[in-house]
Amino acid sequence: VMIEHRAAVNRIEWMQNAYRLTEDDVVLQKTPFSFDVSVWEFFWPLLFGARLAVAEPGGHKDPAYLVSAIRELGVTTLHFVPSMLRAVVEEPDWSRCTTVRQVFCSGEALPPDLCARHYERHPAPLHNLYGPTEAAVDVSHWTCPAGPAPRTVPIGRPIQNIQLHVLNEALEPQGIGCVGELYIAGTGLARGYLHQPELTRERFVPNPFADGPDARMYRTGDLVRRLPDGNLEFLGRADD
Repeated sequence: VMIEHRAAVNRIEWMQNAYRLTEDDVVLQKTPFSFDVSVWEFFWPLLFGARLAVAEPGGHKDPAYLVSAIRELGVTTLHFVPSMLRAVVEEPDWSRCTTVRQVFCSGEALPPDLCARHYERHPAPLHNLYGPTEAAVDVSHWTCPAGPAPRTVPIGRPIQNIQLHVLNEALEPQGIGCVGELYIAGTGLARGYLHQPELTRERFVPNPFADGPDARMYRTGDLVRRLPDGNLEFLGRADD
């Protein structure tokens, strides 16, 4: 996937605007560099004066090691896929990771019961992020409320300079509560797939909602619906 510099910058700048790091923060870098989440783990703290703590190779697979490293390094900000968060919150010392002030989840659907379990074990806000690599890692965000498990965990609202369209097969907008495929437009879009022009044309389609002949949307293949409060709910894949 060919991601432009400005797309990555937009993504990281949004994260700083929304979840500001300071010189007192420590971000844990544990995602292998072949995965897109590693981009913001590496560059967000280095761009804004925070510290970067690098986990040992393979450490991202070991919840006991991660909890120990968080306490030893004074980590304040970190990311988990939901399946690993579920393992980490059951570690006896997770509640003693008192330096942690914000936790991010992405890469899998975040189950409602896991939101509730997280807050039973730790007070740090839990943020659900959604997005494909084709749109510079993440395009939407939602903060899980503390308390009982929510009915559903939305993928939220778009980040800065991103537009999210819920469309039917005729590329017509769907109303509130109606299921449609999610299309992404805006600064975060990739140029396409390297040396795969046919796949690029299939997934990156003309954008009828924007001015200019070169405006495009990315067809995610994900089914969503817009909730009455404006947040988006992920429902599954169109090809399932």
